[in-house]
Amino acid sequence: MKKRVVKIVKIISIIAAVFFVISFTVYFFNLDMKLTAAIEPYLEKWHDKVKRERKL
Repeated sequence: MKKRVVKIVKIISIIAAVFFVISFTVYFFNLDMKLTAAIEPYLEKWHDKVKRERKL
């Protein structure tokens, strides 16, 4: 039973460490905003094509 708990704690620790490294890398290099800037023209093009229903 103790070995199983230790194994689960190790796996959770490794997953947490990997998640931290990935999230810190995204934060440090501002990758979320760079991705947003890269896909913004496509999103604007799609948004402009959507039919609007104008009601008053």
